[in-house]
Amino acid sequence: MENPAFIPLEPGYHPGCPPEQAAREFYAMLKSRRSIRQFSDKPVSRQTIEGIVRSATSAPSGANKQPWRFVAVSDPALKHAIRLGAEKEERELYSSRASAEWLADLAPLGTDDHKEYLDIAPWLVVVFRLTSADDGSKVYYSDESVGIAVGMFLTAAHFSGLATLTHTPSPMKFLGSLLGRPANERPYMLIPVGYPAAHCTVPVHAISRKPLEEVLIFDRPASR
Repeated sequence: MENPAFIPLEPGYHPGCPPEQAAREFYAMLKSRRSIRQFSDKPVSRQTIEGIVRSATSAPSGANKQPWRFVAVSDPALKHAIRLGAEKEERELYSSRASAEWLADLAPLGTDDHKEYLDIAPWLVVVFRLTSADDGSKVYYSDESVGIAVGMFLTAAHFSGLATLTHTPSPMKFLGSLLGRPANERPYMLIPVGYPAAHCTVPVHAISRKPLEEVLIFDRPASR
């Protein structure tokens, strides 16, 4: 096996301030991000979606296989077909698939099987996870890799002044059929993208976040 080739690392992004300040400013921007279900039909340019996806695809991935595909849908008829498929699965979820505990956890969010925002949002971006590369070769850590890319997609959309929703109607096989995707692409997430409607509200329950001391541990906790 030949030795792998390496090139010098280019200087990374530097905001021109100490890292502590940069981290605070980045958090100040991100803490206002919310998942919404009331979208405006105000247009969003194709170039904006391209820029957001470029940011998402800068994510690290197992062996750099980049096991993701982003399908951006703006055609009204296709969006409506996606809505009908999603609502069908959601009706099954709320009526029989979800446990009582799951439904109780969903209750503060005010969600149900009606997904009119899938018609209204100017873009629906369907993220697919590749189970093998296009040439048939293996991919590695595809769930982790695509999850990171989705997080960066949401961040880039928020930075661009747009709102999103992470929607996972289950099962999602209908998305592959509707969008004509090959067998090696598995639907991972459906993300409406657009501006919030003028009357948009978010549930109080969704605003709260666990305190830092509950989610961050340095080194090992003290012996008990």
